[in-house]
Amino acid sequence: MTPEETSRREAGQVVSAASSRRAAGFMHWGNIVSMLVPVPLVVLWFGASMLVYAMNRHHPNPMVGRYTQQGAYRFYGVAGFFTAVAIFFPGGGGQDWWWPYVIAWGLAAAILVPWSIVDLVRIYGAPWSDTVIDTPEQVQGS
Repeated sequence: MTPEETSRREAGQVVSAASSRRAAGFMHWGNIVSMLVPVPLVVLWFGASMLVYAMNRHHPNPMVGRYTQQGAYRFYGVAGFFTAVAIFFPGGGGQDWWWPYVIAWGLAAAILVPWSIVDLVRIYGAPWSDTVIDTPEQVQGS
């Protein structure tokens, strides 16, 4: 490690590999938990996932952004599809009004949970390295 890299690390301008790996997994862990405990976590995760996406999509490590984007596209695609389909579900009249919602939840979980697990295996199996953050002065000087 050069003296410049050492001074950057001391100044806190380096994102550790462990931190990047953890950030890349946030979206997928949230997807899994929200599907396993759907009421009320799906609604809460829908809002929280936007915050996670906004924080991690433009992370200094591009792998974090890519994994976050994949998890978000899947979650928002499934949520949007089932929201549009749920318009045609029967109302609250009768005893069996809730079955379409249970089926939709099961299908959503069957789509999101395995893909999220596959991505988590990829994230934790990938080689991660520390990311050095360039300051504006360094970018202008190059």
